[in-house]
Amino acid sequence: MNSNYRQLAVNKKARHNLEIEDEYEAGIVLKGTEVKSIRDGKISLKEAFAKIKNNEVFVYNMHIAPYTHSFYDNHDPLRPRKLLLHKKEIKKLIGKTSEKGYTMVPVKAYLKQGKVKIGLAIGRGKKLHDKRRAIKEREVKRELDRTIKNFNH
Repeated sequence: MNSNYRQLAVNKKARHNLEIEDEYEAGIVLKGTEVKSIRDGKISLKEAFAKIKNNEVFVYNMHIAPYTHSFYDNHDPLRPRKLLLHKKEIKKLIGKTSEKGYTMVPVKAYLKQGKVKIGLAIGRGKKLHDKRRAIKEREVKRELDRTIKNFNH
């Protein structure tokens, strides 16, 4: 992996609950205390989702813990934050999310060349039987790998 890249947070539930079709890299508008808190790893994407408002993309419910060393002027942990994308990408997102069943969620947060980036995924919600099938396939693959490993030793 690139030395200029450091993973900060991952939304594991998103990959479980969504059939991801496309992923975008987005910058994010942050306050200074938020950046410091994120660098300390105090970020959670569990309940986060993204919406388009006035041709701009915002992420909601992304929790960034207040910075511990800040005396005053600390940020609101759950405030909506603007994502920075190209106009072409936003138009694609508007087209996709206007279709029934599609949603946008941040799947990862990372540092790239010192800047905080958000991996924004667009996908469709999985049905219960799809989730069960994915779990079953994962277990079968794990069992097969285990058998092959034991066979080779």
